Amino acid sequence: MGILDMFSPDIGIDLGTCNTLIYVKGKGIVLNEPSVVAVERGTNRIVAVGTEAKNMLSRTPTDIIAKRPLRDGVIADPDTTEKMIKYFIQRVFPKNLFFKPRVVVGVPTCITKVEENAVIDSTYKAGARQVKVIAESLAAAIGAGIPITEPAGHMICDIGGGTTEISVISLKGMVVTSAIRIGGDEFDDAIIKHIRNIHNLIIGDQTAERLKIEIGNASPERTIEKMEIKGTDAITGLPRRFEVDSVEIREALMDSVNIIVEEIKKTLGKTPPELAADIVERGIVLSGGGALLKGLPKLIAKETGVPVILAEKPMECVAIGAGKYFEIMQRNIGSSSVYESLNL
Repeated sequence: MGILDMFSPDIGIDLGTCNTLIYVKGKGIVLNEPSVVAVERGTNRIVAVGTEAKNMLSRTPTDIIAKRPLRDGVIADPDTTEKMIKYFIQRVFPKNLFFKPRVVVGVPTCITKVEENAVIDSTYKAGARQVKVIAESLAAAIGAGIPITEPAGHMICDIGGGTTEISVISLKGMVVTSAIRIGGDEFDDAIIKHIRNIHNLIIGDQTAERLKIEIGNASPERTIEKMEIKGTDAITGLPRRFEVDSVEIREALMDSVNIIVEEIKKTLGKTPPELAADIVERGIVLSGGGALLKGLPKLIAKETGVPVILAEKPMECVAIGAGKYFEIMQRNIGSSSVYESLNL
């Protein structure tokens, strides 16, 4: 380890479609903001970033555009992404920092080399001294406390905003991995389409997200929850209120949820028998914001016959794991196990 590595801060970034999280070694999660940037039309001048910019989505005047520079877990607008990362890093570190940080960024395995290079270039231009990109599922496994250095099979399923990544990890490496471009955003889109098609009501992304979080579910529940929403009548064009229940939202989500479940089954089917036996004993760990959908662990366990564990801080796993990557890979000591805490 060089002198720069000793004094340079290590940071992990979960550059998500919905939210960007930054973890700093020794400090924990220091930033959690929506991956949204508001720019001035014509000049492309940054008006707002993060939470402030998200509040402007669909509410901006004609001279301001609020947009998400990432789609399906990858960079769709490199210039805006670079500005967003630079803004977030400068929020975390002072501009006059002598030692530039080493940065590890979690990315989906389904991205192309061009998309990966866009992440690296944007992070370097944002002020990093060294940039390393790693698979989101590997970062999530480290962040969830899975002992990835052990010669045993561990399965992680990270459901982010734009992608879902499922991996079997052993001895610091991914033995089997699969990634699909379905995640929390797809859940929101499914709700929007369902409400439009069934009730002729047009709702926005934020209303769909609230429905998903508050009454969304993947498994039937004993009590039926209801929620009132407001939108635009697709026929009259006038504002209208409407009450939706949790049964209807579950029906709207099932196609997307079933695709994720089938992908988990396929990944288990490709897993070597000895590692598969480990997974049956230890369970599948779920991480990512999409894993918080009520009833999802129960549904996956039922469909696969394998125990399912929700990580302690599912939304923070990728950022935490990215921040701890250098430390974990440079020593043969696993982090504290999520399984030990659950006596599995």
